Amino acid sequence: MRVKGQGAKLAPFLIVSAGILWGCMGLFVRKLNDLGLASMEVVALRAVVTTVLMLLFLLIYDRKLLKIRWKDLWCFLGTGVCSILFFNYCYFKAMELTALSVAAILLYTAPAIVMLLSYFLFKEKLTVRKILSLGMTFAGCVLVTGVLTEGGQISAAGICMGLGAGLGYALYSIFSRYALEKGYHTFTITFYTFLIATIGSFLLSDMGKVARTAVKDPGAMLLCVGLGVVCTVIPYLAYTLGLKYMENGKASILASVEPVTATILGGIVFHEKLSAGSVAGVLLVLAALYIASTKTQKEKTC
Repeated sequence: MRVKGQGAKLAPFLIVSAGILWGCMGLFVRKLNDLGLASMEVVALRAVVTTVLMLLFLLIYDRKLLKIRWKDLWCFLGTGVCSILFFNYCYFKAMELTALSVAAILLYTAPAIVMLLSYFLFKEKLTVRKILSLGMTFAGCVLVTGVLTEGGQISAAGICMGLGAGLGYALYSIFSRYALEKGYHTFTITFYTFLIATIGSFLLSDMGKVARTAVKDPGAMLLCVGLGVVCTVIPYLAYTLGLKYMENGKASILASVEPVTATILGGIVFHEKLSAGSVAGVLLVLAALYIASTKTQKEKTC
């Protein structure tokens, strides 16, 4: 086992909580889209708000957590640029080039990528339980999106961008693991991830438009803060903390509760139709999460 104790017991709860909160992002994003912000501008807004909130928090909580070693900067460039920016750019581009359902399925190749990279980089074992839960998760996501029944436009460029999104999504777990093993606090990793993502987002977005939208009315400001706190600061802290006590592969599978949450909220809040296939997919993912979060006695002694 990687770590024993209370933290290990809480790790599945932390990872699943992060996935649920990420799944709530559509509630904020749709409202911000209605205000005229494009997808990449929402990414920039999310990064800026998160960076400011984390900076204020660390200045009050513990300024020492703002210190990093220059030789470790590559870890945060990895989480900020290779993961946050690259993932979002590829994912939004995939949604332009192919059907939303196809883009979503390609994105959820991420757990498989995490599992394979962790096997080679961190020597994490590929157990039958992991592979079974991974297959169930992917199959569940396929059913949730309805790609088999609804179909969709598929292009080579769209597939490449979708797989790129899956890779970028997976790289947060990989680079965060390196930062954690170098002794950095969860707060430090989250802050520098989004500081670097903010700097990068200035090159890809109309920041003047973002600023005007954010301050034009109290409702817009509340949406900005909500997106930053509920869908970014809290889940990224929870996920990164959970990684301290759990293998990357299992954490990535548990976080796949995100599309399930988004599907359920879509039906409740936006009255989107939930097909029998979507319901079956939700149940399949939940079953996979249960398998991934439990251990046999043999696994406990590894």
